[in-house]
Amino acid sequence: MATVDMALLEGNGSTQSAHGMKHVYVLDAVVDLAEAIVTKGSALAQADVIQALNVPAGSILLGGGAECIAAMTGTSADLTIDIGITGGDVDGLVDGWDFDAAVVGAIVATGVQVVVPMATADTIDLLFVTQTDTVLTGKIRVFAILADISGREFPGLAALGS
Repeated sequence: MATVDMALLEGNGSTQSAHGMKHVYVLDAVVDLAEAIVTKGSALAQADVIQALNVPAGSILLGGGAECIAAMTGTSADLTIDIGITGGDVDGLVDGWDFDAAVVGAIVATGVQVVVPMATADTIDLLFVTQTDTVLTGKIRVFAILADISGREFPGLAALGS
């Protein structure tokens, strides 16, 4: 088992509008399995974790899922993927996606998703639950629907009535 960090280092989206108002937003990124193999330095295997999205602290995860952008190639006839938060609910967004059978354009999400407050920054990950033989290529767009629930602070302003 290995963890492969494919999440963007600069973050995957914006949390405030042009007027400084908080809102619901979508983070998404495409995970290229061929690039994940290069980053890992060896073949992908069962129990590998691929970090896909950086989720900032002070967010609430409302839902999400994945889309097959490019079909899997390789000799694996059994690749199932969970998507969620490793160390938390590993299949909170997608549970048991049969990726080797996925067609391009297919979108998956677990029917009932639990709202998850994120007190600390974390990542949304792909977990290879089962895998036989080899995976060579494939692209997965991972998306998450979030809202910024961090507190507002206005340094330098006196509190009303002070």
